[in-house]
Amino acid sequence: MLTLSSSCFAPIIQFALISGIENYKIESKEHFVKQSFRSRYQIYGANGLLNLVVPLKKWKNHTPIEKIEVSYDEDWQQLHWRSIESAYRASPFFEFYDEEIKPLVFSKEVNLIQRNTRIESTILKILGIPTINGFTKSYDQQEPDWRMLINPKNKVEIESFSMPKYIQVFEDKHGFIPNLSILDLLFNLGPESKLYLKQLNQALINGTKN
Repeated sequence: MLTLSSSCFAPIIQFALISGIENYKIESKEHFVKQSFRSRYQIYGANGLLNLVVPLKKWKNHTPIEKIEVSYDEDWQQLHWRSIESAYRASPFFEFYDEEIKPLVFSKEVNLIQRNTRIESTILKILGIPTINGFTKSYDQQEPDWRMLINPKNKVEIESFSMPKYIQVFEDKHGFIPNLSILDLLFNLGPESKLYLKQLNQALINGTKN
């Protein structure tokens, strides 16, 4: 059974892994990992790579992710949406999906993992990928361990896999940036996103690298 970390608007590679399976588990028992895709996502802004971070309430070390809570003390959701809108309003499919994505940005679930799961499940529905997820009941070892591999700090290792290029809004300024948030793929490729993910899934399975 494939186990993946809970992620906020997860990177493309995570959805590629999901696209080839009937069901998977979301890790709920791990200790929360700072500066990871669990509470941040990356989009392509006018100035290049842009990190959007979900603020969290204070927690103690070794707190399991299922107990991590989102902070809504500041109006960060409005900032996130403005950033997304600025980055992708010129993309081919922004107006096609924005009414479905905006409520996800402004959702106010208490727990981070519940918020992330709602986002992931909705994105899968938009993509037309019929898979079922559930939560882990214990922390078990995995090989390969995608919970750790899909991490901003492992960008070089992840990008070594063949990730086909597609047209991005600001590519002429900063070049192609692979493995951004699924939002980048969705707004730029639209219905073709599912095929892209399936092709990347095969590359991952076969271990194809550049």
